[in-house]
Amino acid sequence: MRTKPTARRNSIAIQYAVPRRGVPAAAALRKWARSAAPAGDITLRIVGSREGRLLNQRFRKRARATNVLSFAYGRVGDIVLCHPVIAREARAQDKSLLAHYAHLVVHGVLHLRGYGHHDKASARKMEAREIRILRRIGFADPYTVE
Repeated sequence: MRTKPTARRNSIAIQYAVPRRGVPAAAALRKWARSAAPAGDITLRIVGSREGRLLNQRFRKRARATNVLSFAYGRVGDIVLCHPVIAREARAQDKSLLAHYAHLVVHGVLHLRGYGHHDKASARKMEAREIRILRRIGFADPYTVE
């Protein structure tokens, strides 16, 4: 899934493969990504259900779209965010769309930086890091149910 490298070092490229209506602005997406990783080249790609499903099938062998996929290549990486899934989850979880996007951008970047949630200990460590980063940029704990 590797995208074409960006011209500048430490850059965050934004690709929209869906209409921008309802999708956060590029400046916000970049801010959230930088909050989790101040250095490194990252591409954030916002996709629809079809592309999200195809990528999840190809790389994770799951025949459905998922909210976020991360592809790490050393100090660079790609993050794919599936807008319809994110919007549906935000509504179902009674969260603002911006808060859910911020969480998933941070979550995806942390995956690029080696964080995971394959067991309880690593999940706790990653969630704690997400909560700290999100709080620092003005968002509530995404794991708290109100």
